[in-house]
Amino acid sequence: MQIDAALPIVRALADGVNPVTGEAYPEHSPYAEPRALRALYSAVDLMQKEIEREKRRERLPANFGKPWSGEEDRDACAEFDGGMTIAEMSRRHLRTQSSIRLRLEKLGKIEPTPS
Repeated sequence: MQIDAALPIVRALADGVNPVTGEAYPEHSPYAEPRALRALYSAVDLMQKEIEREKRRERLPANFGKPWSGEEDRDACAEFDGGMTIAEMSRRHLRTQSSIRLRLEKLGKIEPTPS
């Protein structure tokens, strides 16, 4: 089961509700026990964070975080020397603009950005 499908079920349990019927659990239900509630709410928080991380990963370019090859370094240098913008290079190499900038700094093509 995917986390985004499990989250509403765990959230319902944390809220003291039967996720199948929508009925509230009795006051003496195991789900009302304080340690169980804390564990369920912790699980809900962790699941929400993981869903947010996954959404962020989906928005990142395909080569985000991957190592650069020698060929890709040569291509980046040639493109930069040929006047290609960092934004264009970013789209071509499937990397963020920050990654392109940092790589060009490492390759000595641009000066490091002051912190």
